[in-house]
Amino acid sequence: MSYSEKEALKQLPEASRWPKFSETGEYDHMELIDYIDGLSIYVPSIPDYRLTARLNTPFKGHASIWYIEMKEIHGRRNRPWWRSKIIQKHSNGTWIWKKTMSFENEKYSVDKDPYEWCLRQSKRLKAFDPQMKIQMRNDKLLTQIPGELEHAVKCRCNTIALYMKLQTLYKIETPRERVAEVAKKKNSCHNCGSRDHYANNCPKAKKKFNGIEKVPEEKSPTEDFESESMGNAIREQADH
Repeated sequence: MSYSEKEALKQLPEASRWPKFSETGEYDHMELIDYIDGLSIYVPSIPDYRLTARLNTPFKGHASIWYIEMKEIHGRRNRPWWRSKIIQKHSNGTWIWKKTMSFENEKYSVDKDPYEWCLRQSKRLKAFDPQMKIQMRNDKLLTQIPGELEHAVKCRCNTIALYMKLQTLYKIETPRERVAEVAKKKNSCHNCGSRDHYANNCPKAKKKFNGIEKVPEEKSPTEDFESESMGNAIREQADH
């Protein structure tokens, strides 16, 4: 056994601490798969056979009988193979249909804990579409919220998204461009903008009052947009 493998084994939790899989839980097979996938990611130096060798411990009851039979028939297999067989057996059409119906039938109501409801519904969405993106998952969750509350939540999400966008736009405006613009103004004629001469030698000099011409300070479009948008958002929240 190599030194790196010994160090990896120290980081690997004991099999007794792994999630149990007995075919009685609603998502226990998915929890076991996610747990093992996580170990392979966070302890990448651990050999694959070290993970599969411990699978006999988390399997309990009918799941343990199934595992022993599969092992006797197919012999030693790697982690991806066991992963696909577990999904094939337990994430079948009937199970997916039940999760789909449970998701559609459970609407949100004020007597339910928002966090627990979202977690429960998110697990159901993951059951029938594991590759679903977070944005799509959030949109589907919103469809299970009553009309007025759905609108309020969407408005709140849009306000947060707008604020984040404004912050991004503010950061994108690079200081280098601003410095170059200021330097150009300093080294050019204030009257015509030419860099060949200064204002006191400008052939197109304008009439000035006491030799001073005041140039109004301009605001950037980003500042105007940010002020107006955030003002509207604050005003809307205050009206409620």
